[in-house]
Amino acid sequence: MEVERVQTIAFSSILVDTIPPEFIRSEKEQPALTTCRGCIPQVPTIDFSDPDEGNLTRLIAEASSEWGMFQIVNHGIPTEVITNLQKAGKEFFELPQEEKELYAKPPDSKSIEGYGSKLQKEVEGKKAWVDHLFHNIWPPSAINYQYWPKNPPSYRAVNEEYCKWVQGVGHRLLSLLSLGLGLEKNELKENVGGDELKYLLKINYYPPCPRPDLALGVVAHTDMSCITILLPNEVQGLQVFRDDHWFDVKYIPDALVIHIGDQLEILSNGKYKSVLHRTTVTKQMTRMSWPVFLEPPSEFAIGPLPKVINEKNPPKYQKKKYCDYVYCKLNKIAQ
Repeated sequence: MEVERVQTIAFSSILVDTIPPEFIRSEKEQPALTTCRGCIPQVPTIDFSDPDEGNLTRLIAEASSEWGMFQIVNHGIPTEVITNLQKAGKEFFELPQEEKELYAKPPDSKSIEGYGSKLQKEVEGKKAWVDHLFHNIWPPSAINYQYWPKNPPSYRAVNEEYCKWVQGVGHRLLSLLSLGLGLEKNELKENVGGDELKYLLKINYYPPCPRPDLALGVVAHTDMSCITILLPNEVQGLQVFRDDHWFDVKYIPDALVIHIGDQLEILSNGKYKSVLHRTTVTKQMTRMSWPVFLEPPSEFAIGPLPKVINEKNPPKYQKKKYCDYVYCKLNKIAQ
């Protein structure tokens, strides 16, 4: 095995009630010192079944501008589809380590897909308390089944079923976000790749951590995507940065958490805000989440939309191919 996975480290760490130093964050990052308690502002929760499209557009545009994050309820994805997806993902991470390693991201791979523990350049050598699995779920031309687990046997079927439903949510979100910018319904989708828009699934696995006060599951970041549709399990952990403080994002059963990503901030010329967020861990329980990142094709260039810029609102971002944007972001290169 190329590296020791966090799941393995977690098992041995619990026995000694400590964690390796590379997982201990600086004081300015440690959740025990930086999480705001008490009166906590709540991320907007939006009823996605609202028949009043104008009202729904307004609520989503406001949340995207003020928070860069919101939760949607009554989104239409059946509970059974969600339960099956989560069960299959959990069963994969409970497989013997050598079986999970069959899906490991190759060291020389330029793709993000595969099983692993490291995503981006580690600042000061610090590591995140998480293992993950990435693979594309749409369109068919982007799918590489090499990274889809064969165990549990249900894995492919339940992911394909979830994909059908999450595409509907994604398409409707992009339509409403487009209307919120004063555009036609289909304009935003066409400007992020149209039918070539990629849906990239990630499973995050945050094992129990003996020192959750010192570690982070995922460090503070914004998503590179256009939007992210995140399905969490019931274990609290997602935090959002607002008004110079870190706040817990309340878990709502069956809700989907929507993140505005960097590409949508760029396209909207800053009207919609890419949300700064992070993940904490717990001592007794395993947290898992299933984000789906809606991404432009690699060679697709993204810049502020002509219809949202003018003399009073000049372009704030340069136009760039998505692959170049991703390279710079993962390698901490200014852009």
